[in-house]
Amino acid sequence: MQKENQQYKIAPADRLASVSEYYFSRKLKEVARMNAEGKNVISLGIGSPDMPPSEKTIKVLCENAQKPDAHGYQPTVGIPELRQAMSEWYKRWYDVDLDPNTEIQPLIGSKEGILHVTLAFVNPGDQVLVPNPGYPTYTSLNKILGSEIVNYDLREDNHWQPDFEQLEKMDLSRVKLMWTNYPNMPTGANATMELYEKLVDFARRHNLVIVNDNPYSFILNKKPISILSVPGAKECCIEFNSMSKSHNMPGWRVAMAATNAQFIQWIVKIKSNIDSGTFRPIQLAAAQAYRNSAEWHEEANVKVYGRRRKLAEEIMQVLGCSFDREQVGMFLWGRIPDTYADVEDLTEKVLHEARVFITPGFIFGSNGKRYIRISLCAKEEKLAEALERIKQIMQ
Repeated sequence: MQKENQQYKIAPADRLASVSEYYFSRKLKEVARMNAEGKNVISLGIGSPDMPPSEKTIKVLCENAQKPDAHGYQPTVGIPELRQAMSEWYKRWYDVDLDPNTEIQPLIGSKEGILHVTLAFVNPGDQVLVPNPGYPTYTSLNKILGSEIVNYDLREDNHWQPDFEQLEKMDLSRVKLMWTNYPNMPTGANATMELYEKLVDFARRHNLVIVNDNPYSFILNKKPISILSVPGAKECCIEFNSMSKSHNMPGWRVAMAATNAQFIQWIVKIKSNIDSGTFRPIQLAAAQAYRNSAEWHEEANVKVYGRRRKLAEEIMQVLGCSFDREQVGMFLWGRIPDTYADVEDLTEKVLHEARVFITPGFIFGSNGKRYIRISLCAKEEKLAEALERIKQIMQ
């Protein structure tokens, strides 16, 4: 008989060796420990909107959740009411026509979309272009799935846009996807139609797919635009759009992919084997949220984030950081002073002495190693208190 205390040699899958625990998952555990010790850390780290959705959105959710027939499995493709609302929203805000039956796929958040699109388009060993700096999930999920990551540089001296001369010099023969994200996270660089036209032309000439992640176009941004506005873009582009930031619904997990009908069919083929669709009352409530007025967006997002942004700029100035006042989105991105050898020299000092958590830019890639990011997802009084704490340690 085997001994009861025998140690079985079970090893994890090899793919776990290519990734580490998500930075915020790790760091927020440390923040939680500090709070348990009574240190009252102010978190300016993650971009989780702290304001509620519109009242009508919540009302539709509650009304439909009480219906006895609302709790069954839902179609992978989403309910018609939601797809129609998504189509109307794209036409209203971006002047883009999307067939609600064939060119839209509701998602359980953009993170899920990154998984599904990669599975639908990329074979193990194929290459994907990932921005540096960029959203860490582009890198981590593609590593898990066996894609070969090829980073392309975003630099401050090029307004955090792709260097197309550099891209044209690369061997692109094995590249299947290029991940882009505008308005950009973490840098706050805004999109332009000129940039989108260049990306569509680049994709056509090199026979690859641009996947543009577009969740920030309504945050401190005067004119939201979509890559799908470019003529012919649907042939070679997929755009993600999430309700998390634009509609104050991060926990609801509602997003969408928009592209041509063939690409949607491939994505659905993957998605239908992974999940069973979103709770019907959430879909109906999301459809209502897409009808929010321009005034709601102005009051709930633009004005609130505008006031918070001013406080974040003051924090940057106290820290001696430089930043672009034209950046958009729900973060403020700034370059640290040359007096610091490493960005964590500054962020760890702020965390442990001022008890304020801000994000070091290196987690977004090597081109972010001299930068910090401040989230605007904190009440004004918290940002003001964080400013005073930081002033005390920097004097």
